[in-house]
Amino acid sequence: MTEPLPSGLRRVAIDPVSRVEGHGKVTLLLDDAHRVRQARLHIVEFRGFEAFIVGRPYWEVPVMVQRLCGICPVSHHLAASKALDVALGLQAPPAAQALRRLMHHAQIMQSHALHFFHLSSPDLLLGFDSEVARRNIVGIAQAHPDVARQGVLLRAFGQELIRLTSGKKVHGTGSIPGGVNRQLTADEVAQARAQVPQMLAWCEQAVDLAERLWAANRPLHEGFGAFRSSFMGLVAPDGTLDLYDGALRVRSAEGARLLNDVSVQQYLDHIEEASEPWSYMKFPYLKALGREAGSYRVGPLARLQVADRLSTPRAEARRQAFLAEARDGGVFGSLAYHRARLIEMLHAMELIADGLDDPALLGGELAQPMPRPQPGQRREGVGVIEAPRGTLIHHYVLGDDDLVQWCNLIVSTTHNNAAMNEAIRQVADTYFDGRELSEGLLNHVEVAVRAYDPCLSCATHALGQMPLALDLVGGDGTLRQRLVRDSDGRITDAAPA
Repeated sequence: MTEPLPSGLRRVAIDPVSRVEGHGKVTLLLDDAHRVRQARLHIVEFRGFEAFIVGRPYWEVPVMVQRLCGICPVSHHLAASKALDVALGLQAPPAAQALRRLMHHAQIMQSHALHFFHLSSPDLLLGFDSEVARRNIVGIAQAHPDVARQGVLLRAFGQELIRLTSGKKVHGTGSIPGGVNRQLTADEVAQARAQVPQMLAWCEQAVDLAERLWAANRPLHEGFGAFRSSFMGLVAPDGTLDLYDGALRVRSAEGARLLNDVSVQQYLDHIEEASEPWSYMKFPYLKALGREAGSYRVGPLARLQVADRLSTPRAEARRQAFLAEARDGGVFGSLAYHRARLIEMLHAMELIADGLDDPALLGGELAQPMPRPQPGQRREGVGVIEAPRGTLIHHYVLGDDDLVQWCNLIVSTTHNNAAMNEAIRQVADTYFDGRELSEGLLNHVEVAVRAYDPCLSCATHALGQMPLALDLVGGDGTLRQRLVRDSDGRITDAAPA
């Protein structure tokens, strides 16, 4: 993945990016005037699920594909189940729909809590340039103990709901093609419902915190990694945001409908993926606009601007207040993802509260029986869901032997690939002068990536244990300066003698 260094340019590498899920690196190429000429996010891990899913029985797929990720396995679990529902001609019964939605909304809530409180709050509450030894969840616990505690307990509530609905907190088995294989008891529902008022209050306090951070430094939050873009998300028939199901809608930076609520089964008619030799992650774009103009963003910031409304009152009021501050027809700063994410966390918690009151959780048919394949019948299905990081697409073709013949996955972070690269370029161009490296400067670039909550390899990694080295290389290829961050967080200047 290493390309020859163009003449007259020097390369700065951030390898790997920290406090994100997975491994990736950033490279910046600087000219003699110390301006950024190229900024790239490289995904250096290979994900081969599309290949080794082929040949497996379809009923194994919902359990297998969630091994893509230990942070958002529920999203892959449900997207695969939904795709197989379509391929098999099945309709999940109301009891199964209610339990799947509850599982999904718990996933959204706990994942958003994890990202904000554990991964991003150290930057936002302690400062991008704060002491690196304190800029972590332990530093947050010391400086803001109530915030840290609420983050831990919000995620714990969501994880417990996932355990109840899927069988395990991580990599459960609750959703199957055609429905689910378990049902909640009245006691389980009652115990979860008893915690709802406190969880709602903490979610609202988190949104309050995000609003205060925004108001305290609005120019930073609006301008950091800001660029105009299109946005994509799922909406219900009435235009309401639907995190579990719906049609694809793409809104341009000017507010025009580029995709007007099209069926997810036709996504290949509208979305194409390009490849680059320097990354294992592809670059999706709208076919109608082409590679250069057709990129878009997904995730919380996109969803709040694509949908006409949210279905829950507290989060909708916060969404309206957020968008009322928009300039130039939308909210385009990368740091705005954090405020949008917390509004969505509140929305998911309100949906959980409503879902726990659904009587379908406690009774009714759980799944439809598996049909026998008909000779020559093409069994194909697409399942799309709004994962915490954005729109997630699973697409399968099954053979008469019940084995998967073909598989295509477009994960949420892939949709945001072009956007993350542009955010890096914007931030590097604004803050990096190419003369002297520092850990704080390095972190500014990482903050741009971290705002998108990327799952770089769709797998979890231990936080705080990834070493990092940043090199400043002259145009002649000589190493001029090196900063090294060890696995224990210590930073040393390892410049050559």
